[in-house]
Amino acid sequence: MSDRTGPRAAPKVNTARVLRAERVTPHVIRLVLGGEELRDFAARSDTDQYVKILFPVPGVDYPEPLDIAAVRRDLPRHAWPRTRTYTVRAWDPEALELTIDFVHHGDAGLAGPWAAAARPGDPVSFLGPGGGYAPAPEAAWHLLAGDESALPAIAAALEALPAGAVARVFVEVAGPEEEQKLDAPAGAEIRWLHRGAGRVGDALVAAVTSAAFPPGPPQAFVHGEAHFVKELRRHLRQDRGLPREALSISGYWRRGSDEDGWQAGKAEWNRQVEREQETAHVRDYPA
Repeated sequence: MSDRTGPRAAPKVNTARVLRAERVTPHVIRLVLGGEELRDFAARSDTDQYVKILFPVPGVDYPEPLDIAAVRRDLPRHAWPRTRTYTVRAWDPEALELTIDFVHHGDAGLAGPWAAAARPGDPVSFLGPGGGYAPAPEAAWHLLAGDESALPAIAAALEALPAGAVARVFVEVAGPEEEQKLDAPAGAEIRWLHRGAGRVGDALVAAVTSAAFPPGPPQAFVHGEAHFVKELRRHLRQDRGLPREALSISGYWRRGSDEDGWQAGKAEWNRQVEREQETAHVRDYPA
């Protein structure tokens, strides 16, 4: 094991171009990115692998090719490209095609409107990939729960499960028109939850907390809006007795904040949640 010292290397900037765009549902836009530049894309085995798409600040001149280390060294923070984090829906190393799904709610936000306007040939720059979860083959069963932001990772996880795997899947979306066809093993039970005019996460929390779980210790993947993730973390740790190492659970976003604001406070939010919940009694999960 090497003993490395000194500053961390600046993240590598990947470049690609839009190849195709598709409306998967009324509010989900799927972009397929490609190009020879992706031959060096360091794909991960994680089913939640993600990239951080870079959006230049209008009016700012950046070095070509884009050098994040130089940008951070030479430009004030407000001039750095904005980043938006998106899960990789699929990666085809033979075709060099990277698929990413975007939730689009009109003109609000940064990435959604960009995806809606994207056309074949448009350039894209991004950092990554990162990641940290993949279904463990030794798990007795799998719990997958989330909102639209977690759906690409949930779909990728289902595709990675072996044929005999058991899974309980809870996905909350706006309405039936936002459901997607998922490729899942026969042992996966998928529940689509429609929030309608309700608050994000309420239907999901109600469904998971009232569900009858299969026997044996599960591996759980729970991601999406931070408030419902907090509620489900408490439920799974305290009420269901799942150990921390069995959980991949985190807020992808928080209502009332854009990604810049959420990322700035995410670490402290998570520390506070851990402090609140780990002081409570946690029982062992029944065998």
